[in-house]
Amino acid sequence: MAYNPKDFYFKQAKKENYAARAVFKIQEIDDKFRIFKPGYKILDLGAAPGSWSQYAAKKVGPQGRILGVDLQPIKITLPNALFITADMRELNLGETMTSNGIAPPFDVVLSDMAPKTCGIRVTDQMRSLELCDLALATAERFLRPRGSFVAKLFHSDEFEGFRNRLRERFGKVEVLRPQSTRKESKEIFFIAQMYDPKNLVAGGEAK
Repeated sequence: MAYNPKDFYFKQAKKENYAARAVFKIQEIDDKFRIFKPGYKILDLGAAPGSWSQYAAKKVGPQGRILGVDLQPIKITLPNALFITADMRELNLGETMTSNGIAPPFDVVLSDMAPKTCGIRVTDQMRSLELCDLALATAERFLRPRGSFVAKLFHSDEFEGFRNRLRERFGKVEVLRPQSTRKESKEIFFIAQMYDPKNLVAGGEAK
């Protein structure tokens, strides 16, 4: 089947006033794993164009809070969200939180970050893994005990290594390829729950 940028999920997202079809990925994840609750504080990495934050904003409600970060400007406005245009590899996130009155820890850390692909499969996979490791390091700093972490990875030989790192830090780790994922896409999502920072302390990794 030929690639169709305006497929069913694209049209459905437009119909429901979401910024992108990717909303149905986080919706399926939430349906299966119940990662959002009213009042939760969410850190959304790679948030542009904003559909994950839109979905999360509805789930956490007016008492919840969302901080979204992306290289690209996020043009939507949500009453319970703050969006920062920045490179996560260079951003002092702790300082950004302090200056904007957002106090960690977060209940959920999301990462839909993806590299700008070059077409060389191994290079794209390694860049994707680097972003996943960056997201995990961020979660280790700012995620509350028993919190949840969701991250996108381009499937590669590093899959098991990353899953093992998650298992060292979380009580439950699942993998999902959402139904709305395009057939040609190599992306998969890790859903890690029940964060246990004591495991890092025991392993001498906590900073």
